[in-house]
Order: sequence, then C-alpha cells, then structure tokens
Amino acid sequence: MRVKYFYQQLFSHIGVLIIAFLVLSLLFTHYVENLVYQSKTDELLEYGENILNDLEWSNPSDANAVINQYARVLFGRDIQFSVFAVNGRSVRLMNPIDWQGPDIVLKGNDWQKLRSGEPVVIKSDLKRYNQNVSIVTVPYNADGEFVGGVLLISPVKGPREMISGINEYLLFTVLISLGVSFLLSWLLSRIHVMRIKRIQKAASVVASGDYTVHVPASNFDEIGELSNDFNQMVNKINQSMEEIESLENRRRQFMADVSHEMRTPLTTISGVIEGLRNDMIPEAEKEKGIDLVSKETKRLIRLVNENLDYEKIRSNQVVLQKEDIQLAEAFEIIKDQLDMQAAEKGNKITIHVDEETMIYADYDRLLQILINITKNSIQFTENGTISLTGYAVDGKTVIEIEDTGIGIEPEEVEKIWRRFYKADLSRTGNPYGAFGLGLSIVKQLVQLHDGEIMVTSEKGNGTKFTIKIPYKQES
Repeated sequence: MRVKYFYQQLFSHIGVLIIAFLVLSLLFTHYVENLVYQSKTDELLEYGENILNDLEWSNPSDANAVINQYARVLFGRDIQFSVFAVNGRSVRLMNPIDWQGPDIVLKGNDWQKLRSGEPVVIKSDLKRYNQNVSIVTVPYNADGEFVGGVLLISPVKGPREMISGINEYLLFTVLISLGVSFLLSWLLSRIHVMRIKRIQKAASVVASGDYTVHVPASNFDEIGELSNDFNQMVNKINQSMEEIESLENRRRQFMADVSHEMRTPLTTISGVIEGLRNDMIPEAEKEKGIDLVSKETKRLIRLVNENLDYEKIRSNQVVLQKEDIQLAEAFEIIKDQLDMQAAEKGNKITIHVDEETMIYADYDRLLQILINITKNSIQFTENGTISLTGYAVDGKTVIEIEDTGIGIEPEEVEKIWRRFYKADLSRTGNPYGAFGLGLSIVKQLVQLHDGEIMVTSEKGNGTKFTIKIPYKQES
C-alpha cells in the first residue's frame, strides 16, 4: 500500500497533537479533581477541629447548643456532622444525622488511626445519587486516650460541576487548537513535500542525462542541506562528464596523431629495407639509409618509452632514490648533451648557478626533468637563448629554465600539462615531445619530489619554467 509522504507528515503531526492534548487534558482533569477533593477535605478537617475545640471549652450543659449552632451554619454549606463518644467498643452519637446514603463503616485500620490521633478521610462514590462525597472523621483524645470525635460528610457536587465546566472549556480550547494545528500542519507538510518533489524532479532530469539542473538550496534545515549536496553532486557529475568527454576527444586525437607519427617512420623503415633487399639503393647511399632506419627506430622507441614511463609514474610504480646533487654539475651535463641540438637552431644554452647550490633529488629523474624542459625550450626557440638558473631560498632549491622563443598563448598555458596535448599543433613532425607527454611526465616527477612547477609565458616573448623542490639533508 502506497501512502503519500504529504499524508504521512500530516497524519503524524495531527496524531501527535491529539495524543498530546488528550494526555494534557487527562492530567489537568486529574490534577483539578485532586485539588478540589483536597480542598474539601481540608475544609472538613478545619470544621471538625473547630467543633471539638468549642465543645472542649464549653460547659457540658451547653454542648447541645454548640452542636445546634454549628449544624445551622454547616447546613448552608451542605455539610452534615455527628459528634460521637466512644466507651470501650460502643459508640454513641450525640446528634444523629439525616443521612440517606449507605451505611458508613469504619474499618479496623481506620479505628487504629483514630486511636493514634490521626484523622480518617474517606472518598465515597454514591452511584445511586450520581455524586461523590468526602467523609472525614476527626478524633478527640482526653489525657492521651481516644474518647470520641466528630464525623463530617459533604458531597463534592459543586466542585464536580466546576470540573465539568473546566472540561467543557478545555475541550473547546482543544478543538480550536486542533483546527489551527491542522492548518499549520497541512501548510508545513505541503511546503516540505514541494521541496522534496523539487529534488525528485531534478533527480529524474539528471537520470535522463541532463547534468545542468539545479534546485534552490539553503542551510536552514536538512532538506536545504540535501539540496546543497544534490547541487554539488550534479556539478561533480557534470565536471566528470566534461572531463570524460575531453579525455575521449584527446584519446581519439592521440590515436590519430600516434598512427600518423608511427606510419611515417614505419613507411621510411619499410622502404629502406625493401630498397636494400632488392639492391635498389646505390652502394654509396646504403650507409645513409641504415642511419635513417636507426634514427626512425629510436624515434619509435622513444614514443613508446614515454607512454610507458608516464603510466609507471601515474600508477606510483616509480621509487625515487634521493641524494644530494650539485646543481651546477647537473646543468653542465644538460648543456653538454643538448648544445649541438640547440646550435642547429641557432640557440645558445647559458648556466647561472653557484657551485655550492645543492638539490635533494633522484639523479636520473632530475636529469629527465631538465632534459624534457630544455628540449621543449629548444623546440620553440630559434636564434635565441635558453637560460638554466639555480639557487636556494626558504629551504627549497629553485630551478628556472627560461627561453626567448615564441611563447604560449595565455589560455594555452594550463593545457600544456595535459597528456597528449600539443603546444603547437602545426609542429606534428617534430621529434621532440610534440605529443605533450614530456611535460606531463615532468609534472608528475616534480610532484613525486614533493615539489611544484609553474610556467609563465607571453606570446612572442618566451617562456619560463620554475621548479621548487624542498631541500632535505640526507640522514
């Protein structure tokens, strides 16, 4: 059986209110009833003590006059009383009362209380007369011995009528309160259901593939927080879908670029081999053909190794062997390896570092970082300068590699770290990291060293890479 949330909320609110009002009414009625009975009992006790005191201080010959005087006074208050004397096991009534109700019987424990000087209070329900009465017996002790007392009887008719009147007003108040509470509960339940339905409809829209939907949110209550969480979830899904789409596009572009890049060297290698096999290449050109095959093979190996290297770094399979390295020595190695390549494009590599500057890093990975960035600078610089600068500051070793090349567009700066990204799409035939894998690897390696890498560039005014790696003395 399906019950709408609106009715669940409404009926639960109304049910709680009804139960609360019933409990409150019962407690209030019980309290007032006890209060009335207690008030009537206190009144009878006070009259009983006054009667006994007046009889005690009056002459025995005046006893009947005192009793008659009290009888006239109490008759107007609907109170009957009888003074009795006890002699052994017999009881004598000094003024019998006109009592129409059942016999009044005092039990053994009641007599025991009277003998000890305690009054006895009895509440009797006269169903025949549809009323309750309070019966109070006040003992009288002479020289510490129980010799008599006074018994007072009064119906609780007036107080019961008062209680009935109070109950009527209470019922009237409860009905009005329930009506107002019903309207408020209906309104609040309606508002809650509307807010939940908004989230439900938005969830259906998301399920259909639209990740741009949002719902009004606040921090007022749990539903508002749920709306906030829902919006954050949708934003995350939207970002993830955009990232997946971007990755898929880059994957397609990468596969196309790799296929194109591999086809060229493979075609070259295949052509040279066929030429050598069929003696179509002159003897003087054979050595040149073999060199061409060697270069194209190395080019393919480099492309495959870059992919494998990137995956190893990304999956944390690379373990760094950190040591103290003289930064000037590392710069000299880079300069020696790439001087000839830089000279081919009219570039010059310069070094600016003190002999005392040290860096705490993995030697092989540090050279890999420096070679990748320096090659990238050479690739996009002609007839310019590539500067390698190093210094220590604030417990970190700072490396700056700056060129005077063509620079990068501002909107392209953050994209250069992406895998498969090409900084210059027109240079697809360049053998040095044209597919953006080199810089992706560089960033991963710097992060493995707990360092950070930044790039600043301006189109036409060169590019500067800044690397900061914490220095830690080897223990």
